[in-house]
Amino acid sequence: MSKVLCFGEILLRFSPAKSRIDFKNTSIPIFIGGAELNVAHALAKWDVSSAYCSAMPKNFISDDILDYLKSKNIDSSPIHFSGNRIGIYYLSQGADVKSSGIIFDRANSAFSELQLGMIDWKTIFKDVSWFHFSAIAASLTMSASDVCLEALQVASAMGVTISLDLNYRDKLWKYEYAPLDIMPRLAKYCNVIMGNMWSVEKLLGISSPIASSEGKTVDELRTASQESIAALKSTYPNLSTVAYTLRLGDSYSAVWSGDSETTFSKEHHIADAIDRVGSGDCFMGGVIYSTLNKFTAQDAIDFCAAAAVGKLYEKGDVTNKTVEEVKALIA
Repeated sequence: MSKVLCFGEILLRFSPAKSRIDFKNTSIPIFIGGAELNVAHALAKWDVSSAYCSAMPKNFISDDILDYLKSKNIDSSPIHFSGNRIGIYYLSQGADVKSSGIIFDRANSAFSELQLGMIDWKTIFKDVSWFHFSAIAASLTMSASDVCLEALQVASAMGVTISLDLNYRDKLWKYEYAPLDIMPRLAKYCNVIMGNMWSVEKLLGISSPIASSEGKTVDELRTASQESIAALKSTYPNLSTVAYTLRLGDSYSAVWSGDSETTFSKEHHIADAIDRVGSGDCFMGGVIYSTLNKFTAQDAIDFCAAAAVGKLYEKGDVTNKTVEEVKALIA
């Protein structure tokens, strides 16, 4: 099967079990993650040839991370070694990455300091058929967003399929440019986009038909999502597939819009989620996996939604569920 390359910042998550850190206990769980690495991890778990490109300093922590990636069958050879630190974030277990409780410590990380010309994209893309990145990769610094554009231009010229996760983090995007100054120039290269109505509005400037999901029914969310997707496809003609997540209270479902049809997943009931980090990344992994395996639109969106919901009940940033376990959640 074709190789998928994921590009983004590798992160370490310090994750106390409760909202307050017990400083009397000197140990705290640490997880390896980052939106794009989470996707690569899911794909490798599902037997897709996966590679990961990021930037890390040369030190013993990076060596341990490389050993970890090797153990997960993720090709780490595209990683660029530079800079002095790896990005960190702090989030209690069970909390949402969109909550006010998240603390980012990513300033001056190796990835944020990447510059044009540092990565030999033509060499990296020689055996790659799919390139994936996210809005987070472009949100850190102007130079990082320039490197994203550099990669997209080479990937597009070489005929590589390009996917984008429009994951919006309000606590990022703190440099001199706003998302609307950056993301449209990147999105125009993309063939596949994942997100929702509101991330599309914040990152690409396409107004959502509804202000929020509050007080809405699932049918109303579905109708509004179709309007948003139609506007998105009209604006970016390179798009072949768009997938949105639809969350309403304890209900989780999704919509898939391909070349010729729009399909909705079954609804999943969510209760007592263990760890909300990485659920959207699992969904994105599902989009890539189901496309590469030529799933029907219905099978594809059911797989994506089930993968995302299944991740909610796993501790850490990445999924360890097999394809068979994800498919069992559909039933």
